[in-house]
Amino acid sequence: MLCWSPPKAFSSGGSVISLTRLGHLLGMAVEELQCIIKRCQILEECDFKEEDFGLFQLAGQRCIDDGHVDQLLEIIQDEKNKTIIKSMGWNLVGPVVRCLLRNGEEDKREDCFLMFDLLLKLCNPKELLLGLLELIEEPSGKQISQIILLLLQPLQTVLQKLPNNKAYSVGLALSTLWSQLSLLPVPYSEEQIQTDDYGLCQCCKALIEFIRPFVEEVIDNKENKENEKLKDELLKFCFKSLKCPLLTAQFLEQSEDVGNDPFRCFACEIIGFLSQIGHPVPKIILNHGRKKRTWDNLEFEEEDDKQLADSVASLTYLVFVQGIGIGQLPMVLSPSYLLQLNMEHIELFLQRTEQSIFSKGLELLENSLLRLEDSSLLYQYLEIKSFLAVPQGLVKVMTLCPIETLRKKGLAMLQLYIDKLDSQGKYTLFRCLLNTSNHSGVEGFIIQNIKNQIDASFKKTYNKWFAGPQLISLLDLVLFLPEGAETDLLQNSDRIMASLNLLRYLVIKDNENDNQTGLWTDLGKIENNFLKPLHIGLNMSKAHYEAEIKNSQQNSQVASTCKGVCSVTVGGEEIPSMPPEMQLKVLHSALFTFDLIESVLARVEELIEIKTKSTSEENVGIK
Repeated sequence: MLCWSPPKAFSSGGSVISLTRLGHLLGMAVEELQCIIKRCQILEECDFKEEDFGLFQLAGQRCIDDGHVDQLLEIIQDEKNKTIIKSMGWNLVGPVVRCLLRNGEEDKREDCFLMFDLLLKLCNPKELLLGLLELIEEPSGKQISQIILLLLQPLQTVLQKLPNNKAYSVGLALSTLWSQLSLLPVPYSEEQIQTDDYGLCQCCKALIEFIRPFVEEVIDNKENKENEKLKDELLKFCFKSLKCPLLTAQFLEQSEDVGNDPFRCFACEIIGFLSQIGHPVPKIILNHGRKKRTWDNLEFEEEDDKQLADSVASLTYLVFVQGIGIGQLPMVLSPSYLLQLNMEHIELFLQRTEQSIFSKGLELLENSLLRLEDSSLLYQYLEIKSFLAVPQGLVKVMTLCPIETLRKKGLAMLQLYIDKLDSQGKYTLFRCLLNTSNHSGVEGFIIQNIKNQIDASFKKTYNKWFAGPQLISLLDLVLFLPEGAETDLLQNSDRIMASLNLLRYLVIKDNENDNQTGLWTDLGKIENNFLKPLHIGLNMSKAHYEAEIKNSQQNSQVASTCKGVCSVTVGGEEIPSMPPEMQLKVLHSALFTFDLIESVLARVEELIEIKTKSTSEENVGIK
């Protein structure tokens, strides 16, 4: 006969607890629950005490923890306990759901699901709603999507059973769901979308089915006052969804099988819901920014104005770039009007630092500009704040973005924007960017564009904005050194080289007698403000760097014996520590830049001398 030796945990005071006694102890939770139920069976529902609720929940929790799920299910199924379960059963929802979420308890899952279904049928829907929402608010990380996917269908069932005040309850549920989903990271790459580690894509798909019956309810009962409130709650949720996750979400390359892109499917459904509840794309996009909007009756929170701006910007991107719902827009809208509609949203996108968001601003700008003919955008548009803010935002992308492809995209968009402006618009924008960019490379780019406009004026049609007094006024911003001879020539080398090349072009192209550009009238000023200080600055800079090269070579000899690194100070600032050979390379590169500037400067002065001498001889010959 086999004997069982219990572990020490089942021993007390030297005597071993029998198997019968052990089974009795484990069944105490069930007995305790049955005692509570028997006591309550003889009471009216209104006579239940707060203490009874607490004891019922505690005993039920212990039954689940001790593994007596099957016996607890029998108690809930017993018809005699129906009144008690209806009143107290919602307290068991939390323990049952947590049991369903625990790993390694698959044997209990079927009974737990049966219990859960019974509780949803028997319990007070209002109390169930609060219990379910508390459960949804509890988790963090990857558990957020797990519990939402488990509870969405039950939550929908409970909401549909509510006898009154449904709109408020639906709004509360949607707000809770959105608050939790907004904590999940939005997958960025195609691989991340497919793996969906945090379950956000699955939740978006499930949310659509969760909302659908409430949208249908609004459509079917449009005259119902309660449904007007429900419509407002759905509208708020749709706008929140446009902000998160859709503002950040990346979309896969458009293909025939759009079902592979969960965020595109989600966006299509959200835009469809908006249209069905009376807020189609044109109504939202065309009304945005007006003082009186059609959704002003919504009780938005303090940040809702900002949220609304983010949401409409997201919607605009979905419509114009992704093409979702674009067929709803009137075909009569002009390209310049559409650009004006979109510029405020492009400005908002470019103000953000998240790559996934500001890259959408670049896409939306490109989409809007490509609709326009070159030189067709009137200068008056630059009086609108966003039309100057957007190119300034592009400058930030070009100079601060760490991703090269996006920097190049920003540069291409700025060039495209310049191309679409009329002559006065180009002139105005050039002045603005020369005054505000504070970046030598950007200023060099603008100066090159000025040169292109002057060249077009010479070769095609005379352009008063890039000739004569208007051009001279613009050249005052180009042909000067910001700090005179003490200007940091290395830091400003891009601007200086572009300015010298422009000056060389003007000297070659414009004869002194013709003076179409006005250059020769202003030559003395240019020499004093630009050429002479540049000579002095070059001499000072070359002397300084030559001295630093000499010092670095001496330091290099010392460092070679100790195999260390040395530091060099240039312009009052220490170059970061690096091997002596590298420092010498940097210093020689700077000297090469100065030599290049000096070479172009010498050529410009030579051309000026040749042109002025030639003109003098011609004038003498005429006399």
